Amino acid sequence: MITEPKLENRHEQHYVAIRTQVTMQELDTTIQYLRREVLAWIAHQGIAPTGAPFLRNRVIDMEALLDIEVGIPVVSVESPDDRVRAGVLPAGLYASLVYTEWDRGIEANAALLDWGAKQGLVWDAWETEKGQAFGARLMSLLTDPNEEPDQAKWETEVAIRLADPQPR
Repeated sequence: MITEPKLENRHEQHYVAIRTQVTMQELDTTIQYLRREVLAWIAHQGIAPTGAPFLRNRVIDMEALLDIEVGIPVVSVESPDDRVRAGVLPAGLYASLVYTEWDRGIEANAALLDWGAKQGLVWDAWETEKGQAFGARLMSLLTDPNEEPDQAKWETEVAIRLADPQPR
């Protein structure tokens, strides 16, 4: 299942994350490992999560490396370290949809991008020598894998920030 895309204004969101570069083949394993590591880190710090764990795509090159962060929303962080870093997801207008079945991520991302193109949306994105960079492109795991082990039932939200309107 892939829901109809929607637009929504979001406030800035503080988070902690681990940033790394991976190939598409390493992505799923890396996400699961780093999600557990970040959750353990915030538990050790006594910090409560304020939202769903997410993957933030910083730079995408499907044929080479993805520059990603695996993060958890929090109220704020006083003492990040060299591995777990604090960050802020920018406020703004986001397009999003929800899909089930973890392995349909590429299909769901393509559906959102296609919908955005048909709507004439301009993403907060730009080309770099390492691939397409994004101000905020997220995949948030809405289902707790500890409560629902069947990946076919997991719900995931894809959200991409739109570029700020340019003055005329």
